[in-house]
Amino acid sequence: TSWSKSKLKEVLVGLVVEGEAGRCEISDLKHVEGEASCNSRKGKLIFFYEWNLRLGWKGTVKESGEKHKGSVEIPNLSEENEVDDTEINVSKKKGEGDVLKDLMRTEGTTKVREALRDYLKALKTEFTLGMILPTKAAVGQELAAERKLSGNTVQDSVSPQSLEIVGVKIPTVKILMREIFNSPADELYSIFTTKELVQKFSKCPAVIEAEKGGKLQMFDGCVSGEYAELVPSQRIVLKWRCRNWPDEHYATVALNFKDMAAQTELQFECKGVPVSNEDSTRRCWKQQYFEEIRILLQQSQDNME
Repeated sequence: TSWSKSKLKEVLVGLVVEGEAGRCEISDLKHVEGEASCNSRKGKLIFFYEWNLRLGWKGTVKESGEKHKGSVEIPNLSEENEVDDTEINVSKKKGEGDVLKDLMRTEGTTKVREALRDYLKALKTEFTLGMILPTKAAVGQELAAERKLSGNTVQDSVSPQSLEIVGVKIPTVKILMREIFNSPADELYSIFTTKELVQKFSKCPAVIEAEKGGKLQMFDGCVSGEYAELVPSQRIVLKWRCRNWPDEHYATVALNFKDMAAQTELQFECKGVPVSNEDSTRRCWKQQYFEEIRILLQQSQDNME
């Protein structure tokens, strides 16, 4: 709910609506009442949200330069209604300036609906990055023991010894993976340490300070940390965390690059992952890092050809 309140403010406040009549802007979020939650059922994330919103808007008439104010009421934004069917009521303080009210009712309503869609998209992607998904196995030692008994390969193994208590006294687990990339090690290394390349594969603005103690922030702040060790073309060590982990809890990520002529084997080790976030962390690295980097490499090869 608190995440949603700040996200709604972020996507709505500052929205500009311009037309022949003049220019309007959503100036503030006057009233936010409701809640949002996300539950995991049978491996699926179920979203619930119900909001009553009141926005303030201000505008200037093009011809006369008159300034006017009004409000936008959204009485029931919920998962029961499509955004297109959600009621949006525009009103204006008494006096002249109905041309601005009409502008807000037409163009303004369209822009507000777009912003609400952005909020819902973020709720289902950005907020759930690193979200707990249920596993059939129990957590803790039972999880590790079951993984060991099932004889999983070393790439995706979890050893019982790796379950330890760190940071804020939570049980943690170590994730190991090996990935092959069709690129030399120096090129792959640069993808993890160059801001422009990180932004390309993550499709989001990023903070990348590739030096010891330098900051790291990705996926609109869902992932953060710092660089702990950098050996060009060979090794990167990160302090790394997802936003919805316990406060101040970091995992240690080691990326070792093994050059194999035209290919590189990336040995990935992530220690200190909260047990309840193991699956989502593995999925984050597989899908949002490794798969996207492969697509980026393929695109650059295609461009060269």
